[in-house]
Amino acid sequence: MRADWGLVLEKVVNHHDHNALLELFELLLTEDERSAIAGRLKVFQALLLGEMSQRQIAGEFQISIATITRCSNYLKHMSVEQREKIKHLILE
Repeated sequence: MRADWGLVLEKVVNHHDHNALLELFELLLTEDERSAIAGRLKVFQALLLGEMSQRQIAGEFQISIATITRCSNYLKHMSVEQREKIKHLILE
């Protein structure tokens, strides 16, 4: 059976109760996975704001340079439209 990411997104989008979402993510993701996702979000936010170097981001958020470089490379390969959409999604 192949995992269906669309189903996961559907379940998340249809929950409007903060506590229910917390419970759902605690069920679906380990503590390490939740921490990794939260860390990656912080990296993308910091990179998009452009106020800190990669080393500063690593020190501030205790995230590896390798993860920050992967996020940075991902942003570099996005079109301007994609990058603006991402900015709107995670910075506002």
